[in-house]
Amino acid sequence: MEVKITEVGPRDGLQNEKTPVPTKDKFEYIQLLVKAGLKNIEATSFVKKESIPQLADATELSSLLDFKNGIQYSALTPNLKGYEAAKNAGYKEVAVFTAASESFTKKNINRTISESIEGFKEIFEQAKKDGIKVRGYVSTVIDCPYEGKVDPKKVLEVSKVLFELGAYEISLGETIGTGVPAEVERLLEILLKEIPANRLAGHFHDTYGMAIANVEKAFSMGIRSFDSSSGGLGGCPYAKGAAGNLATDDLVYFLEKSGVHTGIDPGLLWEASAFMEKAIARDLQSRTYLATKKKREV
Repeated sequence: MEVKITEVGPRDGLQNEKTPVPTKDKFEYIQLLVKAGLKNIEATSFVKKESIPQLADATELSSLLDFKNGIQYSALTPNLKGYEAAKNAGYKEVAVFTAASESFTKKNINRTISESIEGFKEIFEQAKKDGIKVRGYVSTVIDCPYEGKVDPKKVLEVSKVLFELGAYEISLGETIGTGVPAEVERLLEILLKEIPANRLAGHFHDTYGMAIANVEKAFSMGIRSFDSSSGGLGGCPYAKGAAGNLATDDLVYFLEKSGVHTGIDPGLLWEASAFMEKAIARDLQSRTYLATKKKREV
């Protein structure tokens, strides 16, 4: 039994970091992730430099990547211009982003949900011609920081649109990390009636320490694809001081101890996390990373 792990540390993990990370360090980090056994890595995002200064080096970083080494690198592309830049850089997979909450979408990209979808329809059309895979992100699938509880039927509605447009996989973003297994179960019970499990991925945040429990619930319902960030890199902007992304370290520990093969070397993964901890000059919060760090200090 195997799972797919999409490492989002280089993009989702770094995008909110205030400390500028040099391109050479981002590349070294990605190389360490590859060495650890990660096969799916979201490397960057082709957005306006002013929007996310940390990712302003998308073209430069991408020029360093080896797109023929068997690793599936991907990049977030908010519009056709970003898509073209990603294609020209060598990517064979891109990702598009929307949400199940109107307020969240408006605050993030200043568009309604329907406007956001309309905006990347042309990406799907062009990607089909170019033979490039498109992955869809749907944020706020449980709760929204502005609207509160999100109706699972709204998540289904948005996910179905992405599915019908041609998304090969839809990543369900539990954006603020407030969800619990019972809510994940209710959500998936509705989605799985119309979308196959092998076309869905779980993207859980660990703000309240529920990410692994939510992974376990999703796994029990047939989900075999999960997003995570090494060391738990990336804070949650809606909960100050709280953990953000599910740590790849914690996910790998949980899966391997549960008898699920990941193909990832925990020791080498720790080294990737440690490298980036030093680069951003702040402590990472992954429990597995910290436990390993203590053992290594003994």
